[in-house]
Amino acid sequence: MIHSLRRRDWIGRIRLALTLFGLPYTVCTPGARPAISCSYSHNFRTSQTLGPISTSFCNLYTTGVQTMPSSSAPHFKSRCPQYPGSKINRFLVPDDKVGWSQNWPQYKPLSYTDPLVEKKPVWADPEIGSFSPKFNTVDGAVDRTSFEGSYKMEKQKPLNPRGRTGVTGRGLLGRWGPNHAADPIVTRWKVDAKGGKTLHSVSKRPVLQFVSIKRKDCGEWAVPGGMVDAGEQVSITLQREFSEEALNSLVITPSEKAKISDRISKLFKSPGFQVYKGYVDDPRNTDNAWMETVAVNFHDDSGNSVSELPLQAGDDAGEVQWVDVDSSFPLYASHSHFLELVAKERKAHW
Repeated sequence: MIHSLRRRDWIGRIRLALTLFGLPYTVCTPGARPAISCSYSHNFRTSQTLGPISTSFCNLYTTGVQTMPSSSAPHFKSRCPQYPGSKINRFLVPDDKVGWSQNWPQYKPLSYTDPLVEKKPVWADPEIGSFSPKFNTVDGAVDRTSFEGSYKMEKQKPLNPRGRTGVTGRGLLGRWGPNHAADPIVTRWKVDAKGGKTLHSVSKRPVLQFVSIKRKDCGEWAVPGGMVDAGEQVSITLQREFSEEALNSLVITPSEKAKISDRISKLFKSPGFQVYKGYVDDPRNTDNAWMETVAVNFHDDSGNSVSELPLQAGDDAGEVQWVDVDSSFPLYASHSHFLELVAKERKAHW
């Protein structure tokens, strides 16, 4: 595992160097894949909290297993040379100029908002000036607060709490400021023919399995997830996204949907392990709009809840299946880091 972590750190340093020097590298991006792109990722912060935590959206708990790099590190996927799905080149931002506290008169980034966002879909804000959003608070049905704390404003527009990205506007994101997402990680124990936990041949630890979808846009395996709708509690988003992407709830009959809802609601109402909550170093981020997420693990310990439901790909998923949690299994973006934290928490094989 130490070798694996060193390898990831090494890869991350190479990607950062390529980004800052404007050199291309090919990884997965949503929709059309431009010549230069960055993969999605989450930064992690160390947590020392132990015990149950009650929030407005879920009963969660966190532990001290989170030992990934500090969230104070400069974001770099948010600075990838070419904005995804476009021909827009970012203004090159070196590490020492990322923070807004650094005076930089030469900083002249382009403004870009994707044409789809400009068409004013229901999930997108209008242009600043045509409406007056209330930032750093819950603005009607839209939560404009940030997990990073209070963010600054400049010329009536919110500033990315992690600093400069090389492009202004909203890009592919609908909301000015934080765009909230939720990632449900549903797990169970892998069992043998007699129903006993399967132990890994090397680590001798029990093997976890999680529900994984194969993304249609890039063909990589990932954790189901999606955006939090306006006025929606995160607990509802977690359950909705799992139902839509892993159980294809959008197309099944009402009676089938009711059966599924009854079965999974018990699992999603149980205390979940909050794997991560915070800013996402995402290539769609701009100076004025950025991704934040809550990743929560819901564990079917007895194997008689979600484990018995037939998985069926839907929404953004091309395929869906139970996958063994293992460091050797490649996953989309930082989802492998999420699974590593889950494995540590459950004292399972990684």
